[in-house]
Amino acid sequence: MTSIGRTAFKKLEKKFFRDKAIIVIGPRQVGKTTLIEMVLKKLGQPALYLNGDDPKTLELLTDINTEQMRQLIGDNKVVFIDEAQRIPNSGITSKIIVDQFKDVQLLLSGSSAFELNQLMQEPLTGRKWTFHLFPISWQEYQANVGFLKAEQTLENFLVFGGYPDVLNHPNEAQEVLQELTDSYLFKDVLHYTNIKKPTLIVKLVQALAHQIGSEVSYSEIGQLIGLDSKTVSHYIDVLEQAYVVFRLPPFSRNLRNEIKSKPKIYFYDNGIRNAVIGQFEPIKNRNDVGALWENFLLSERLKYLSYNKLRPNSHFWRTKQQQEVDYVEDSNEGIFGFEFKWNTRKPIRFPKTFTDTYKSTNLGITPKNFREFVMSAM
Repeated sequence: MTSIGRTAFKKLEKKFFRDKAIIVIGPRQVGKTTLIEMVLKKLGQPALYLNGDDPKTLELLTDINTEQMRQLIGDNKVVFIDEAQRIPNSGITSKIIVDQFKDVQLLLSGSSAFELNQLMQEPLTGRKWTFHLFPISWQEYQANVGFLKAEQTLENFLVFGGYPDVLNHPNEAQEVLQELTDSYLFKDVLHYTNIKKPTLIVKLVQALAHQIGSEVSYSEIGQLIGLDSKTVSHYIDVLEQAYVVFRLPPFSRNLRNEIKSKPKIYFYDNGIRNAVIGQFEPIKNRNDVGALWENFLLSERLKYLSYNKLRPNSHFWRTKQQQEVDYVEDSNEGIFGFEFKWNTRKPIRFPKTFTDTYKSTNLGITPKNFREFVMSAM
């Protein structure tokens, strides 16, 4: 399985040569460059590839003027700048290309949402299309291997996740994930934080990995690893911008006893979560199956919503009396509550307080019906 079809392919292709830059953001090693190269191959246009990780490219593009850019572009119809956040003044450079070279399509990719957005927000206001690319989604995986094999390998997906290199080398999945985590994940995070003690970031990510499904207290984690709560919050911001984790805030409108402050935190990929704590045991031997199932479902739902440009408000709901709903979507269509259960024999019940207060539509998500949740708008 060397080339996995991506949901974003056709959507990305449609944005070419429409007088705007195209930006593809996502973590390293999820296939951003591969996706862009596949689109370029289909288009068949001459393209200039520039790598922001290359020192010569950095030197060349720093403070480049319009005439120098004209010489550099030559007869190419596409300019693709990979890891664009590494290049100083890349926002101004991008504006020059978009404004001065109307017949040239500018493509930018990067693994830091924070840095790329900072660089591009003002110079490219009204001049860009932005796409987010994640590890392989369940929808993409099933479309590639077929329903039966996908069904047979669901437990494996829960343990090793959906990074392309992991799926392409299933017999070396553990080794690939360890390399991915050590060489790319923490490298980027440490670059963005400039902290003097890298072990603190590792300890923080490990602590978060053990708290999936629970509200996260920044002060408690800080005490555990030796940081103040503000620093913990800042580092989690960085981990979000580097596509390691994402926060799910609590849902609260009416009830005095609802949890209102502490978020839950999930990983974009189950394999990364398991790699940072060194746990690759099969599902049947684990005591954290519920957490893995919950993390899988929420990360897959996030991918679906992002790829389809849907923007409901996403939350969890819990009271001080421990009444809870795993996931809540609030949109113009109403309020929807979801409970996640790996064990299909366990009954699923929703708190009457939640249902009566919010007039919610509720649904339990199990291995028997999860495709509806991760592959449709519901």
